[in-house]
Amino acid sequence: MHSLRPVMLAASMLALAACHSEAPRAVASLPATSLSDADLLARGDYLVRIAGCNDCHTPGYAEAGGKVARDTWLVGSPMGFHGPWGTTYPSNLRLRMQQLTEAQWMEYSANLRTRPIMPDFAVRDMSEDDRRAIYRFVRSLGAAGQPAPDALPPGTTPPAPYFGMVLPAGPEAPAAK
Repeated sequence: MHSLRPVMLAASMLALAACHSEAPRAVASLPATSLSDADLLARGDYLVRIAGCNDCHTPGYAEAGGKVARDTWLVGSPMGFHGPWGTTYPSNLRLRMQQLTEAQWMEYSANLRTRPIMPDFAVRDMSEDDRRAIYRFVRSLGAAGQPAPDALPPGTTPPAPYFGMVLPAGPEAPAAK
């Protein structure tokens, strides 16, 4: 039995060594994908539809279940979002993209900080390829529409139409999670 111990110990060590997985390696950054112009435009079209850009920046898009003419996409909206911060209006992205070079958009979108209710964090978290695709697609639509109304400060009642957003206070406020 004593002569089997070294053999069993060696076999056990080999079995354990085989089960040991290598620690995950950190990947610094992946090189940008070299997508064709057609691929970028198709990707931008897809992202604008699924990321919710049209929901606010295209008048009537959400109400029509996305069934609106493409020539009305992303022209901004007179629908205000009114809350404690004041009133925010979805900007005309088609006019905005005509004012920016691609490099300016990439810098701007990587550091985007906007007023509520725009989910700027979602844009900041996108890959460079996705942000580039959105720029190229929106720019390809061309300039259209009018600039959105200017934001209004807190305490100013906006003209209709607007969504009123009230933050609950007191005992009826939702519990923090």
